Amino acid sequence: MSFEDYRGVWVFIEVKDGQIAPVSLELLGAGRGLADKRRTELAGVLIGNQVKPLAGKVFEYGADTVYIYDDPIFHHYRTETYMKALLACTQKYKPEIILYGATSTGKDLASAVATDLPTGLTADTTVLDVEEDTGLLLASRPAFGGNIMATILCKKYRPQMATVRPKVMKALTPEPGRTGKIVEETIPLKEEEVRTKVLDIVRETAKKVRIDEADIIVAGGKGLGGPSGFQLIHQLAEVLGAAVGASRDVVEAGWIGHQHQVGQTGVTVTPKIYFAIGISGAIQHVVGMQNSGLIIAINKDPGAPIFQTCHYGIVGDAFDIVPQLIERFKNALGKEEEHVRKI
Repeated sequence: MSFEDYRGVWVFIEVKDGQIAPVSLELLGAGRGLADKRRTELAGVLIGNQVKPLAGKVFEYGADTVYIYDDPIFHHYRTETYMKALLACTQKYKPEIILYGATSTGKDLASAVATDLPTGLTADTTVLDVEEDTGLLLASRPAFGGNIMATILCKKYRPQMATVRPKVMKALTPEPGRTGKIVEETIPLKEEEVRTKVLDIVRETAKKVRIDEADIIVAGGKGLGGPSGFQLIHQLAEVLGAAVGASRDVVEAGWIGHQHQVGQTGVTVTPKIYFAIGISGAIQHVVGMQNSGLIIAINKDPGAPIFQTCHYGIVGDAFDIVPQLIERFKNALGKEEEHVRKI
């Protein structure tokens, strides 16, 4: 395999309900940085039905080229059809790096493509970099239960591939009117040749906790002692109108459901304000909240790693501090509501 034949950074552009998934826009931002460092182009790969109009948005968020497979056979995501399209495009144009969102679709497609090429795949990456001279992708992620950060390399195969969790990277500010090159591709695939059929899509109607969409999150850890102590988190969250988050230890102990877990094995969040209460600050947790706008930590251990990540830290017992915060916020928010009523 001659690495000199492989050039360019690609991002698989995931489309859901006719819209580009936010994680794909975030990856265009990360990909732009990698491509600039390598002095090469950034491309997006759009696969779907009637997706060509979305190319303009891909250009606005940093791409130089957009490869498009637009056909009714791609109306619903199916591993077989999308994999064949992306494989054909990859083998024809030979990118050196392909990035995917670590969504159910992105992870499924990336693993299928990696198996067929074959090449390596780094899953759930949280940090991306590239060696300027060699083009070697440096894909880092927490390992060994979140106790260390491992940087994974793919030295023998191309393209190098990674899935990246939503909200870990930051999208660029869009440039309205920015354009680039559109390359329309097709594959000789007929519906009767596809082994899977989508008969119906049933959307879940049950209400789900979406802490990844919250502006304020109050998260608690094992430092709260038990389920009864964890009620402080619920109380503070209720006063602030915030979502409740938790560390992995808390979820595994059964104090709260997995949908509240923040971290590498939970949800990545970027709220405006993040309270970390009784949370030590293991890497596994930090990678899931480190991009929050304002991080406030409360821990009685002055040496807790969380104090290396937070913007404001309070050393002390949460059972003394949190009740005071609750009362202060109640008073402050109550006065604000009273002022609004008078106006």
